[in-house]
Amino acid sequence: MNSVFRSRNRRLPNLFLIHMIFMLGACAPAYIPNTVNTPLFSNKGEFQISVYKGLAGTDPQFACAITDNIGLMLNGSFANRTNDTTNNYHKHQFLELGIGYYSGIGEKGRFEVYTGYGFGKLSANYESGIFSDRANVNTSRIFLQPAIGVSSDVYDGSFATRFVAVNLTGETENSLGFFVEPVFTSKIGYRYVKGVIQFGMSFPFEEDQIEFNYQPFIFSIGVQANIGRIYDE
Repeated sequence: MNSVFRSRNRRLPNLFLIHMIFMLGACAPAYIPNTVNTPLFSNKGEFQISVYKGLAGTDPQFACAITDNIGLMLNGSFANRTNDTTNNYHKHQFLELGIGYYSGIGEKGRFEVYTGYGFGKLSANYESGIFSDRANVNTSRIFLQPAIGVSSDVYDGSFATRFVAVNLTGETENSLGFFVEPVFTSKIGYRYVKGVIQFGMSFPFEEDQIEFNYQPFIFSIGVQANIGRIYDE
């Protein structure tokens, strides 16, 4: 395989492809889902800043509550990985902006839904004695992301599902793919600073229609600072 866009009649079996990605990193996926931003806001004036490391690379995130029900988010994803002994590398930059609605459910429950647009570029190369795989694309993406969770002084937990439409543009080719990306997020600490772990998957709506390689796993760990949240004493 020597192109970001894959041939349908030469596709590897799904389970074998996932195993290869997870165990060896032996491909150059053209779409890598970033960490899902789940603010779980409580009140106007709340501001969050987070930094994650994971399968997508380094993912900084910002979010703020501009009213008691409207929130904004800015998400990034960056990676620059090279190998000193081979020609393998992976580089990408991605930015997205979102706006959404949030509300409380009882004392500790939270509901939110965000939508937004992102863009970036990706360049990668993987070579082995068996095959080679390359990706060099510009990326644009729109998303819709509902989430439900709980929030307290010590623990925030949520389940979110991000629905995305990803458009990849290569030198001579263009491809559109639709994915659903469910994730679980846990934030543990105390009030203003919490450690975060997130894991999930990225599934195409129609596997047969996806013409490019993609990373099926979402996993990251990080830290989040929260300013302006009003806590009940």
